Amino acid sequence: MTEKTLVTASVRKLAAPPGTLGLYGRAALPLIPGATKLPFVAGAARELPDLTLTLEGVRVNVEKLRAYADVCGFTLRNDLPPTYPFILGFPLHMALMTDGRFPFPAIGLVHMHNRIVQHRPISIAETLDVAVTTRNLQPHPKGRTFELVTEVRSGDELVWEDIATIFRRGGGSKDATPAEDPTAGVGDLGIATPTTWKLPANQGRKYAAVSGDVNPIHLHPLSARLLGFPRAIAHGMWTKARSLAAIADELPASYAVDVRFQRPVLLPATVAFGSAGVGEQLAFVLQDDRKGTPHLRGAVQAR
Repeated sequence: MTEKTLVTASVRKLAAPPGTLGLYGRAALPLIPGATKLPFVAGAARELPDLTLTLEGVRVNVEKLRAYADVCGFTLRNDLPPTYPFILGFPLHMALMTDGRFPFPAIGLVHMHNRIVQHRPISIAETLDVAVTTRNLQPHPKGRTFELVTEVRSGDELVWEDIATIFRRGGGSKDATPAEDPTAGVGDLGIATPTTWKLPANQGRKYAAVSGDVNPIHLHPLSARLLGFPRAIAHGMWTKARSLAAIADELPASYAVDVRFQRPVLLPATVAFGSAGVGEQLAFVLQDDRKGTPHLRGAVQAR
């Protein structure tokens, strides 16, 4: 995948990060019959909005970063964990996907793939500018997909970017071709000596507290059941963060890391993690410890 600079006709500069708890309340509005007819409720538009949200002059709160690192398994160093800029952009993600011009209700969207490009390590002390937009609405055999794009700059320098491929079920096209999966070559690593992690029932609540992602599917079995899951599930970006924390000492200074989220991790759970070199890539998998069911597969490519 080739990274591109954000191009948009409409830019909205935010003075401060919006509160995600309130935005999740707004995200629930499309669940009310007829609510999508209201101009401020997402879900009625046919196209992605030509809109970028920006937040300038972002400084990292070290205590919040420390809490995030603890939940995700990172050792706190002078540079940001590779997944932490996603947390800086998350309030903008929610603001964009609850905008009245957004074509889908935010609740029910599925994060299928995630690609992070770290152009260089980011110091904890740097002042950053964050920009978020959506693009590339495409048909899918079972629905539609789009890309949620986040760029982080230090001054004029692009230092980090994220492309999240999001799936919306329904209205699919049988002739649609799914997008290329950059982790397809990972396959089954055949983990000989896996690292085992026991995830508690409150793992989703722990990550929600440090990320702002309070989606009900992650918080409690009762709220998860209302949305079609038998139990609460772990956040996909926590599984990516925890996986990268496990191989942090093997990561180059500049790289791209792709992940495909496969089956959700139902909490509590015991999962097995393993990694291995596959060609020029560092591949990794996260799977059910007992059944071997894959939850995530990923690949790191130096740049």
